[in-house]
Amino acid sequence: MKYILASASPRRKELMTQAGFSFEVVPSQVEETISQTRPADIVTELSAQKALEVYERLQPKYCTVIGADTIVVYRDEILGKPADEAEALDMLSLLAGRTHQVYTGVTLVRQAPSGSRPKIHSFYEKTDVEFYPIHREDLLSYIRTGDPLDKAGSYGIQGPFAIHVKGIRGDYNNVVGLPIARLYQEIRQF
Repeated sequence: MKYILASASPRRKELMTQAGFSFEVVPSQVEETISQTRPADIVTELSAQKALEVYERLQPKYCTVIGADTIVVYRDEILGKPADEAEALDMLSLLAGRTHQVYTGVTLVRQAPSGSRPKIHSFYEKTDVEFYPIHREDLLSYIRTGDPLDKAGSYGIQGPFAIHVKGIRGDYNNVVGLPIARLYQEIRQF
């Protein structure tokens, strides 16, 4: 089975490669719209929009399209990618010394055997992440690297910010951007 990753995320691409998937990257061009309010429903909805847009554009045969979306949540507030360094500092200051959640929604889309509507399957994974208290100077130093500016919640767990992670409860790869082990299990059942 061949796969199409409907994401431009280098982290998702790296996880798929490490897991041995044969795939190509075709980033979604969908204009994301959110109609849900619960974090799990939001990421599931957005991952479905991405996967379906790529599926409908390419109409691939014998291929499964994988869409994914990740958000960081603290006390029901969604922390997306920061607009600038000031917003990154605000987000990281909010998360320092606290536990937050990372949700990733994943949607699989492939041609149904009958050839009519596509077969669609969505799921999500949630991971709790706890940070140590972090000094302001450390936050500013990290922000100056530019690393937080393209990441939900303003941090990457797999990079230099890892020194501030006190612990996680759940799937580490989910925090990176794709729950790869769960993805493999879901694909086998799909």
